[in-house]
Amino acid sequence: MNIVVLTGAGISAESGVPTFRGADGLWEGYRVEEVATPEAFEADPLLVHTFYNMRRAKLLDGTIHPNPAHLALARLAESKEHELFLVTQNIDDLHERGGSPEVLHMHGELLKARCVDCGAVNPWREEMGRSSVCRACGHIDCLRPHVVWFGEMPIGLDEIGSAISRADLFVAIGTSGLVYPAAGFVSLARQAGVRTLELNLEATAGSNVFHESRRGRAGELVPLWVGELTGD
Repeated sequence: MNIVVLTGAGISAESGVPTFRGADGLWEGYRVEEVATPEAFEADPLLVHTFYNMRRAKLLDGTIHPNPAHLALARLAESKEHELFLVTQNIDDLHERGGSPEVLHMHGELLKARCVDCGAVNPWREEMGRSSVCRACGHIDCLRPHVVWFGEMPIGLDEIGSAISRADLFVAIGTSGLVYPAAGFVSLARQAGVRTLELNLEATAGSNVFHESRRGRAGELVPLWVGELTGD
């Protein structure tokens, strides 16, 4: 079976990664407009760097680990009976740490830096700031987090659309169903005649579009679902 899986903030939340936006409309205490737009970076690069440096340090402080959902998807990727295309809205590296060999990060990766001068993308695990040097071109004050901000185009949309059109099953795990274009993937799958499944803690804005929706924690639902597919 050819399977496309989309994961969102819900799968990482169970590992201790804060969800994108809280009930108070803030993102980890910051307004989105202050830290997640190109305009914010141009206006106050120090604030934006500080915000992502804190997130990067938290991801690497030893308290955040892959949970059973990440591990189950890695097992599915190893299955000889199924082909998995895994795309995530998350910028953490928990899928990779959990053992998934190939992950498309449509919103970028927190542990990478992008040079606005030469376009190079390189691994980056330390603090980043205006004095940081691009490892590719050697320029200073040219690095930004390799993260897709509001107003920017997500990564790999053509590849994702092609994968969905060829799939037998599309599964959304821990997604809000509110952020486009990812929220539209289920409709794209339905139009292509692909079976659709939602695994989420609670009902979402798009739950009624899926053929089937299951409620519960990703760390419980995903291993059960993978077990159904693999017979484990």
